[in-house]
Parts: sequence; C-alpha cells; structure tokens
Amino acid sequence: MDKVFNKLRNLDAYPKVNEDFYSRTLSGGVVTIVSAIAMLFLFFSEFRLYLHTVTETKLVVDTSRGHALHINFDVTFPAIPCSLLSLDAMDISGERHLDIRHDIFKKRIDSHGNVIEVRQEGIGAPKIEKPLQRHGGRLEQDEKYCGSCYGAEMSDDDCCNSCEEVREAYRRKGWGMTNPDFIDQCKREGFIQKIKDEDGEGCNIHGSLEVNKVAGSVHFAPGKSFHQSNIHMQDLLAFQLDTHNISHRINRLTFGDYFPGVVNPLDGVQWVQETSNGVYQYFIKVVPTIYTDIRGHTIQSNQFSVTEHFKSAEMGRFQSLPGVFFFYDLSPIKVTFKEEHASFLHFVTNICAIVGGVFTVAGIVDSFIYHSRKALKKKMEIGKFS
Repeated sequence: MDKVFNKLRNLDAYPKVNEDFYSRTLSGGVVTIVSAIAMLFLFFSEFRLYLHTVTETKLVVDTSRGHALHINFDVTFPAIPCSLLSLDAMDISGERHLDIRHDIFKKRIDSHGNVIEVRQEGIGAPKIEKPLQRHGGRLEQDEKYCGSCYGAEMSDDDCCNSCEEVREAYRRKGWGMTNPDFIDQCKREGFIQKIKDEDGEGCNIHGSLEVNKVAGSVHFAPGKSFHQSNIHMQDLLAFQLDTHNISHRINRLTFGDYFPGVVNPLDGVQWVQETSNGVYQYFIKVVPTIYTDIRGHTIQSNQFSVTEHFKSAEMGRFQSLPGVFFFYDLSPIKVTFKEEHASFLHFVTNICAIVGGVFTVAGIVDSFIYHSRKALKKKMEIGKFS
C-alpha cells in the first residue's frame, strides 16, 4: 500500500513549498488585492451574462403550407374622404376581395387631422320613408319593399333596397355607376350630398385582413372597384374630381403578430403628392419568422423589406388608376429566433478561465516586480561597497 501511495505522490502536479522558504512582499500584497478585485469584477460580469438570455438565429427553408397571412394596417389619407376610399385585396391564385368592410374601420378627419366621426362601414343607408317599389308605386303599410337594381339584377327576385346595394349590383355586373341622381335609393339617402359634405376631409382607415399565403396585393383607392373583361377598374363616380391627392401616412403595417426585436420599415412613413393623379406602389418581400421565447412560447409572424415607386397616371385611361398599392411576395427562406440561456458548463469553464488567467498574469507581474527590486537592491549594494 505504501508503494501505491508513493507512486501517487510522484504524480502530484502541485508540489508544496515549506513556508520557511516563502518571501512575502508589499508589492505581492498589492498585486494580490488588485487581482482579487479583477476576478470579482469578471466573475459578476460573467454571471450577469449567464442570467441573461441569448437569441440564436437560424435560416431554414420554409416548408409550411396552407397557412393564412394576417395583415394589420393603419393608414391615413389626408385628402381622400372616407365615402370614396375603398380597400381591395387580390392574389395570384385569382381570389379577389373588393371593397372590403369586415374588420375595417374608418375615421373621418378634418384638414387639421382631428377626428370627426368613426364608422365601420361606408356611408350607410338610413330608413327610407314610403320608398319607391320596383313597379313604380309607393309601399303601403304591410307591403314588403323590393327596390330596383336598375338592370343589374342577377335574377327576377333580386332587390336593391339601398344605394350601396345598387352600387354592389353594378359592381358584380362590371358596370360603373356614373350618375347616382338617377337612382331613387341614392337620391333618397342623399348619397351625392353626403359625398359633397365630406369634400375637403381626409380619412384614416385601419383594421386587419386575412389572405392566402401567396403573392398578392392590397389596394387603397378612391371609388369602388370592379372588373370588366378581366380589367381592374373603378366606379366612375370617384372621378367626379379632376385630380385625386393620394398623399398618405402609414402609421402601422405588419404581416403577423408583434415579437421582440421586430422592425417594421414602413411604420411612420409619410409621402406627400406633388403632381396630379398617380399610383404609389410598395413592393414588399415578406420573410416568414418564428420567435420562441425562453419559456417555450412560439410566435408565428413575419418580417419584411420594401422598395417603393411612384408613377403618374394618365387621366381618362384605366391603365393607371390612382391609389396606393402594396404588392407583397413571400420569401422561401424562414428565419427562426430562439431565446435560451448559456449552458452551466460553459459558465463554469469561463469562471475557471478567469481565475486561472488572472492568477497567471498576477504571478508574472509579481515575479517581475520582485526580481526587478531584487536586482536594483543588489546594484545599490555593489555601488555602496565600491
């Protein structure tokens, strides 16, 4: 057994020196205090980093299918009345949503930006007193009203009981309603007068859309959109003015939910139109993003980059309708962010490196100071005797 212990003693990498051979100096004590303070500072710094989370970023191919794309927006048009402003959405699959109203809110604003009225839908249709029936007579007390669609009926049973329903029937037919004064429902609702009352006002439109996760566009424009011979057109009622000022401010535009660290490049962007009618286009590249926090909660969202372009529209031609277009396309690459703590073994390794490194450097400094003082003292003694 003694032989085994002797062999173990020979393996000792830390040979001990008798205290009688120690030489303690003032400089050594100062170096020890400084090194201890440095070790404490570095230890707490490393400990703070260990407690904080780090975000790991990865790029992977987006293999998800069939998901919807959620668009949140808040846009202000200071020179387009709410009665004329409409919202359309289209995508490359052929799906179209014209004059969207679900989950859409409009605020009438004056020239100073003050809110006049908040409403969820368009102009609205007040109750008509003794309305005109399709056959031309007036309704009696128990008769059911069925207003004419003025040739836009899809069947004999179709009824248009408000100006907005007549406009919608015209849109389905691909017609533009050029003169609402000839429409009984519009005259009784004061449709034109309400548009005139909003002259000089602006509109803030905000809400959310859920569209297919394919390339598409969102369009803000004056007038109600419709299609004729596969051409995107707008209700000619919107062109009763010579020009339309599409100046706008994007208060918020997001593709999905908020997550920490996301930057939406269009938030707060403002553009002022200096020419006549035109089209302002935003070309957006949407990057699918998954964010996972330290508790494992996952947020499916998107980031995006954008370029913009303005082109003037030629009056009287439908190729360049005035409005603001957001064309979006999806990136095939998905970004994943994951919050996590540094591993405990990594923390211990760094602490050992700090302690060993400080002790080594302190030992070198102390040895240099000691030998320098010793050499200086020896020179002084030689000079004294000589």
